[in-house]
Amino acid sequence: MPHDVSLIALLAAGFGLAMIFGYLASLLKMPPLVGYLLAGIVIGPGTPGFVGDLSLSQQLAEVGVMLLMFGVGLHFSLGDLLAVRKIALPGAIVQITVATLLGGGLALTWGWSVGAALVFGLALSVASTVVLLRALEGRGLVETVNGRIAVGWLVVEDLVMVLVLVLLPPVAGLLGGTLPGGEHAAGGNLWSALGITMLKVAAFIALMLVVGKRVFPRILWLVARTGSRELFTLCMIAAAVGIAFGAAKLFDVSFALGAFFAGMMMRESEFSRRAADETLPLRDAFSVLFFISVGMLFDPKVLLDEPLHVIEVAAIVLIGKTLAAVALVVAFRYPLNTALIVGAGLAQIGEFSFILAGLGHSLGLLSSEGQNLILAVALISIALNSVAFAAIEPGLAWIRKRSAFARRLEARDDPLAALPMSTPHTHLTGQVVIVGYGKVGTRIAHALDEHGIAYVVVEQNREIV
Repeated sequence: MPHDVSLIALLAAGFGLAMIFGYLASLLKMPPLVGYLLAGIVIGPGTPGFVGDLSLSQQLAEVGVMLLMFGVGLHFSLGDLLAVRKIALPGAIVQITVATLLGGGLALTWGWSVGAALVFGLALSVASTVVLLRALEGRGLVETVNGRIAVGWLVVEDLVMVLVLVLLPPVAGLLGGTLPGGEHAAGGNLWSALGITMLKVAAFIALMLVVGKRVFPRILWLVARTGSRELFTLCMIAAAVGIAFGAAKLFDVSFALGAFFAGMMMRESEFSRRAADETLPLRDAFSVLFFISVGMLFDPKVLLDEPLHVIEVAAIVLIGKTLAAVALVVAFRYPLNTALIVGAGLAQIGEFSFILAGLGHSLGLLSSEGQNLILAVALISIALNSVAFAAIEPGLAWIRKRSAFARRLEARDDPLAALPMSTPHTHLTGQVVIVGYGKVGTRIAHALDEHGIAYVVVEQNREIV
């Protein structure tokens, strides 16, 4: 009986080629994701031969994004997110502004309109959550303070992009584009859209904190009592995909953010660690499809048609964004190591860039050339991101060796380095040393305060001390 096998063909070709090219990339000492991207290019419409269903690929990639963000949420609590708000919130906003100005300014020098330049700059300002998380997980950094700062930074970026996606259609007419139906933008529509979006996002977060925090851990406990591993895994997938879908449809929140908050709520359960382990194979498999879908979007002709433009845009993403992020983190008095990790994590663009470019194109703001440039630089930056992370340690050692300023940056974060040689020994002895300022460390500190005993806290995350 005849039936459609496009999904099976896509999975067979995509996973098969990804495995082959990923293995070859590993043999060449390159990250496997370079092979996944190459597999996408081979089965994409930009190259001859078999062409996979791009629409199906993008939907499967969305599932991978949901599961990956759900897994990250399982390692995060609301307290972890709030602990890095002092750097993540202002840092992300300033970095988006700087990157938008760089990208938009470059587009204006090419003779593009203000609307096209704005969309182009915004598309270059936001990094891919999937790429960052793969890099952090591969190096065991997700649950460190550096990883939390980077993830918190991207959560703020995602929230800003949600607002941008909602506000762009109402202002398209003012920027030289067209609205669906040929309407013109009005100030009332703009403020109304902004207000409604803010209310929806606030309502979703409130629902997750008030209802989700109590209901989801209870459901997980009931399912775990059955002793069925498959039911437990099914519960996780249903929660990640179901909440992400509901968040997108009812509250206009992205799939990624919806799944992230779902994971944060599940973290309140005693089975959160098991949940993370059970969903890991699925997260890995579907995240591969994300990189395949990026490769399928890429048209190699842009490298021949606009090589100088590609180089200029890549320089903004790889160098401009990195330097801006490093400078911001250092300005907040964090170590150079933290600054380089955040900078490397932001030196790429991904899923939100594609969505924003597509919306800008549909509104008549961004040309096909702009879309192709964004896709080309996304592929280049994603492929080089693992190299950027691998260069952090040797780069840090090289900078420390040759730069007195870098050594001063590291020294100022060590309080003992600032103590004069004449400091009385009574101030350096007879104190309790508390290593870690979590729940147990906090209780010990309170008990020592009550008894008047001096103590020193050793904690990597300065925001909680």
